[in-house]
Amino acid sequence: MASEAEKTFQRFAVFGESSSSGTEMNNKNFSKLCKDCGIMDGKMVTSTDVDIVFSKVKAKNARTVTFQQFQEAMKELGQKRFKGKSPDEALENIYKLMEGKDPATTGVTVSDSLHSLNPTSLNPHCSCLPSYMPGFLSTVA
Repeated sequence: MASEAEKTFQRFAVFGESSSSGTEMNNKNFSKLCKDCGIMDGKMVTSTDVDIVFSKVKAKNARTVTFQQFQEAMKELGQKRFKGKSPDEALENIYKLMEGKDPATTGVTVSDSLHSLNPTSLNPHCSCLPSYMPGFLSTVA
């Protein structure tokens, strides 16, 4: 049976990747996992740290990591995130942060095509319309 960490790995591995089986994770989803689970805090662990660790654990010409490589990465990030703790304790704390987490979809950008009917729908105070089109807004709205 898969551990909680492995289940979280799989949920993030398939996020936005319709062809993914959940056994390997790309850098984008690895970074998302680190951010959404609070592993990346911007102080002890930055996005640069996450990218470096990902590159370090993946196979030389690969674009993805396996769960085993992911565990190596989490050990390394755990040491940075929880300085002063033993490697096992730090890894345990990392896995606690991941427990039961799903990829967040809040804050996802709305497609610009939804705003194409009204050029000021993004900002009603927009002064982007040329002055020679004063009646334009009343015809669009």
